[in-house]
Amino acid sequence: MRTLEHEVDLCVVAHSYRNGGRASDGHKTLRVLLGIEHPVETIGARLALERGGFEVCAEAESAQDAIAAAGRESPDVCLIDVDLAGGGIHAVEEIARRLPGTAIVVFTESERPSDFFDAIRAGASGYLLMDADPDRLPQALRAVVNGEAALPRHLVPLLIEEYRKLGGYRSLMTRRGAELTNREAEVLGLMAESLTTQEIAERLSIEPVTVRTHVSSILKKLQVSSRHDALKLLRH
Repeated sequence: MRTLEHEVDLCVVAHSYRNGGRASDGHKTLRVLLGIEHPVETIGARLALERGGFEVCAEAESAQDAIAAAGRESPDVCLIDVDLAGGGIHAVEEIARRLPGTAIVVFTESERPSDFFDAIRAGASGYLLMDADPDRLPQALRAVVNGEAALPRHLVPLLIEEYRKLGGYRSLMTRRGAELTNREAEVLGLMAESLTTQEIAERLSIEPVTVRTHVSSILKKLQVSSRHDALKLLRH
């Protein structure tokens, strides 16, 4: 069994912009929303968090219920299952958009890199695995509320590599005199992974026609005529 002992401080990436840069009182009773698909995992998380001084203000069994409950309760932090009915990533994205002051942690059985990156892109500040020691869960959530990112150690190199790729994209844009939006940079990165238009749409939770619009804009800005030519530029 993994523990969160190192997952909390392994690569605790400070991002003090959350809540206007205000650190939370370590003794404050924090309110948490649980959006977890499996009842057994919900009970385990609730017991662990209540022992750790959290108040569970709501529980949800679907993405829509989680979004609605977050709107009603304005919790300090949401713990969202990536496999939540209706789409855990969708719930993360909507809650992050509607409640920018609420921290979001994905709680999952999935170690798939695609799920990890989808969660981070959607607005999650933590990604914790369900087989971790539940007694470490309160510590992890408090760290995230205080402006840190709780990530499993073995996934951190993937995040570093992603930032390196982003640096390469920015360098390319500078060389070509192009200025891509953040979304266009994401689409370009997924193009580099050889994903199809449909796969990119599913990864980013947008329509295929929107992906095609972004691709067209990318090609125009990079002054190339095809995806193949754009990807060739990335390799040089």
